[in-house]
Amino acid sequence: MDAWRSDPTLAMCAALVDGAELSSFVGGPFDVRAVVAGIRPEAKAGFLLDEVPWEHFPQGHRVKEAVHLLHTGGSPAGTGAGVVGGMCANDMRAAAVLAVPFLIRIAADTRHPHRANALAEASAPARARYFGIASRDELLLHRANTPYDDHYDNYGVEVTGYPAGWSVAAARTAITADTALLQPLLDDPEPAIRIDAAYALATAADHEHAVRAAFRTRLAVEPDPVVRAALVLATAETTRAHPHPPTSTWIREQWQDRTQAPEVRLAAAIGWLCLTDQPAPDDLHATVDHLATDERAHAMEALPWMAFAGGSRETGLRRCIRKMLHPKQPDPADCDDPWCPRH
Repeated sequence: MDAWRSDPTLAMCAALVDGAELSSFVGGPFDVRAVVAGIRPEAKAGFLLDEVPWEHFPQGHRVKEAVHLLHTGGSPAGTGAGVVGGMCANDMRAAAVLAVPFLIRIAADTRHPHRANALAEASAPARARYFGIASRDELLLHRANTPYDDHYDNYGVEVTGYPAGWSVAAARTAITADTALLQPLLDDPEPAIRIDAAYALATAADHEHAVRAAFRTRLAVEPDPVVRAALVLATAETTRAHPHPPTSTWIREQWQDRTQAPEVRLAAAIGWLCLTDQPAPDDLHATVDHLATDERAHAMEALPWMAFAGGSRETGLRRCIRKMLHPKQPDPADCDDPWCPRH
């Protein structure tokens, strides 16, 4: 916190608290959207990290060092992996956003030993407050409801006071600009890479038709049922942000299709519930009750949507089912105890 008190952005956040208009800072040196947009393509490709004003944002020096270590580190213990995701978990995204273009380039380098770590981190700043979120209203949104829903484009502020919506918008714009680097990763030999590529592409702020088409194209040839489930959830998330009724209908058809893998049908049921306010029909209840075994619930923890939705007492799939289909059921005891196993 002492480092944050001396951060240059504190003056902007303090001014906002005192009643200054957010619009007065648009496009300035502390608008992370403008800063990300201003990173030269040559700086991204050459990892010219000194060209990026990391120091303008809280903990920027940590993020810069993490990117450097991840790019050059020789062992997993010394790569700086986890810094970006950890900061986002602590609701500090502004500096983490600056890492996104570089993380994507590490992930796209098929020879890089830490590309999986980079890709897993790349989309973390593009979603706000997504840990433990499992309701129909919130799961596939890029934010959860907060006490600040009438402030700063309904995103409120990060723990530092920085406008959360600016960070999320900047991250989504950075991912959108690099969809051409991310889409080939849907065909990567590693299932985890394919899953995380879909998770990142689901946050693209534009090109939604091309992104949806890429998901469907990969789905047609994807052999792994959990990766297929990821492609369905990614399609649903994209459609939540960019409504497309034919895709919503298609997702409903997936959970009704008995020839689909159970993981796909479960993902489609969850995705469809997030895309409609219609009551869950009896056949959806029956499908979920039949297919949602403990074994599948644990297998689907490989999906970031499920991993982040779960709690200490239940897997993400179980929490989604409880929140979406049985919303009156209470949370399990000790649901926030990090030492409790998931069931």
